[in-house]
Amino acid sequence: MPELQILIFTVIALALIFDFINGFHDTANAIATSVSTRAIRPSAAIVMAAFLNFLGAMYSTGVAKTIGADIVKSAQHVDEHIIIAALIGAIIWNLLTWWIALPSSSSHALVGGIIGAMLISTGPSGLNFYGIGKIILSLVVSPIIAIVTGCIIMTLLYRIFGRFSPSVINWKFKKMQLLSAAMMAFSHGSNDAQKSMGIITLALLTGGYIDAFEVPFYVKILAATAMGFGTAIGGWKIIKTIGGKIFKLEPISGFAADLNSSIVIFSATLLHLPVSTTHVVSGSIMGVGTAKRISAVRWGVAQQMVIAWILTIPCTALMGALAYQIVLWIF
Repeated sequence: MPELQILIFTVIALALIFDFINGFHDTANAIATSVSTRAIRPSAAIVMAAFLNFLGAMYSTGVAKTIGADIVKSAQHVDEHIIIAALIGAIIWNLLTWWIALPSSSSHALVGGIIGAMLISTGPSGLNFYGIGKIILSLVVSPIIAIVTGCIIMTLLYRIFGRFSPSVINWKFKKMQLLSAAMMAFSHGSNDAQKSMGIITLALLTGGYIDAFEVPFYVKILAATAMGFGTAIGGWKIIKTIGGKIFKLEPISGFAADLNSSIVIFSATLLHLPVSTTHVVSGSIMGVGTAKRISAVRWGVAQQMVIAWILTIPCTALMGALAYQIVLWIF
């Protein structure tokens, strides 16, 4: 029992660390557009994003149940060693991509870590390939949807406000960006924080601390708080990549990107589907840029990001598998 308790506490600690890193790793997604267009001061943007991330994380637990229940066939196939290894793999990947200022998906990293640890421990028989397919499909399709809808929203805004002078449009949409950035921060919290909630709840279920996969209230508070603090720290390296290297944003295009991203992400939350905030925001910016002209998007930077997206699950699966062997040796 003491060893089990140590393992459970290790899972909770690592899940909260993952949530914290997710917060500062993905801060750029919520505020990069409004900061890059100078619609809001960076310090004020981070405080706003941290608060709304917390509120969003408290919204529901549907995504948590998908993450915790759809990757593996049953809780009997999972133990704390597997969960610890998966979290270690995801955390290492997030820190690595943050260090080189490359936007990547925390969601992909976590899914990859779980798959790798499961394959090396129980083999393919323990994985729910239907559930994994559904999760990966939502992660892959969501940025494509974001590109298309981002282009549509930006085109509509150009047609509605095209007769106004650029100075008037910029002045109006700098204020509107406060609303769109707030929506983006809330939707980010509503989807991303639930991934750690799902992992912690899965560990509590496998350890016999709860009888059914229902996220306890204290787990929601812990995960929401960790993400809020992580957001408050800020992820300035990735903010520069998201906010300026894909497409030179103006207030109207920044508003369109944030509005589109928040709609796509929150829709996924309502459907209990995990999506990558990084992928959706990047896709939205690409779509918004394409509405102006295709050449306005820096496709070379976009290509580097796509390569990172493709590599995330295989790399974190390998990290999760290696981490599992180390965890077994330690514990």
